[in-house]
Amino acid sequence: MGNVSNMEPNLRQKTTNGLLWSSVERFSNQGIQFLFSIVLARLLTPEDYGIVAMVIIFFAIAQTFVDSGFSNAIVRKKDRTEADLSTCFYFNIFVGFGFYFLLFLCSPFIADFYDQPILSPIVKISGLSVLINSLCIVQQAQFTIRIDFKTQAKVTLTSTVISGILGILLAYLGYGVWALVWQGVIGTFIRMLLLWVFSKWRPRESFSKDSFHYLFGYGSKLLASGLLDTTYNNIYPIVIGKFYSPAQLGNFSRAQGWASLPSSNITGILQRVTFPVLTEMQDDDERLATNYRKLLRLSAFVVFPLMMLLASIASPLVRVVITSKWDACVPYLQIICFAMMWYPIHAINLNLLQVKGRSDLFLRLEIIKKVIGVLVMCVTIPLGVTAMCFGMVFTSINALFINTYYTGKLINVGFIVQMKDLTPILLTSIVSGIISYYCLPFFNSELIKVIFSTIIYMGLYFLGSSVFSQKELSEALQIIRRK
Repeated sequence: MGNVSNMEPNLRQKTTNGLLWSSVERFSNQGIQFLFSIVLARLLTPEDYGIVAMVIIFFAIAQTFVDSGFSNAIVRKKDRTEADLSTCFYFNIFVGFGFYFLLFLCSPFIADFYDQPILSPIVKISGLSVLINSLCIVQQAQFTIRIDFKTQAKVTLTSTVISGILGILLAYLGYGVWALVWQGVIGTFIRMLLLWVFSKWRPRESFSKDSFHYLFGYGSKLLASGLLDTTYNNIYPIVIGKFYSPAQLGNFSRAQGWASLPSSNITGILQRVTFPVLTEMQDDDERLATNYRKLLRLSAFVVFPLMMLLASIASPLVRVVITSKWDACVPYLQIICFAMMWYPIHAINLNLLQVKGRSDLFLRLEIIKKVIGVLVMCVTIPLGVTAMCFGMVFTSINALFINTYYTGKLINVGFIVQMKDLTPILLTSIVSGIISYYCLPFFNSELIKVIFSTIIYMGLYFLGSSVFSQKELSEALQIIRRK
């Protein structure tokens, strides 16, 4: 028993440090990548980004197959052996070489599909990232097993900085789209090299059929869901790249990336934080419902104003940060903000299903939402990229309807109840956004527009919140004071 009591604080400390360094890795890496992307966007054109966006899905699918859920299987297995690690390593390399060879052979057909000859050499070079990644999946899993996110953070940041500097240098020298291609390949290579240096692990045993059967038995289920998710998340670039110009795809990708930055990060944090919090009260429906509604309101209090502020100052912000050559992405960005603002709310609703142990409903909902999403996209394709963005808003709101249906069944907090809670925050955010948007013409400089419109927005939002959203404001202030 003495050993247990000694281990628990140690595990708690490891977990705390793990969360800390995981957050450091996520936010610092994304922050650095964002800064590099700003510089690159000023040096390159929407066409350059559109060309690269056309082929991302092929590498994403290949990478999903290369891993095949084996890394998660390795992390999950308590009695893992050297044979398990070596088997995973050899499998990853085999699939990595196989898919690189396949991409190499298919590169002319991919170029013909999009009617962009330059894609053939790009696929051949960028495809090397798939092969390189296959060499370090086990090494990364080793750090995850040890809850050593500090080393992973060092590896990620180092590779991001070096590849980012190289990308900017190549873009400055006039290499165009190849700056993005080589940035990706070099970044992947440096990351692989550092993981090998820090890991110290090397394959010591031969391929084991028994180990493979276990790893594939667990990983194949993750592979199926991973493929579904990867394909769906990358389907818009395929369609826009096929039916519209590289410039339009580049502008769409830039808009989606900017709108996703606050939304996806907040969603990730909420999923990580709300799950254990709600799990503690899973058997007390009344308490669960009360705290669930509180979490929803607090999330909306943070997310809604961020997205509406981004939508209202999109035009001057784009011109200040990445210049007027990206003006075409502004309307896409403004529309997509209305789609992305609901993502954290989706996340909390889905977390509740997991808390209640209803993973069956989780999978069912994901399939239904993705089918509807694809249908909406098919309807909007002939109407233009702007219409497709509006389709994303419809899909997001429809997902809210679907997610909240089972929330209402389980704890009586359905769509009507949630919208009743969120409407004051939503209206305050939208009205503040409209007023700050119409204040833009009163300022001459684009930078002044961004600064003063932001100040006006925040002032109006907190004024409105003090009247209509007092609970959320006081809860937010309490959290700040505790910090």
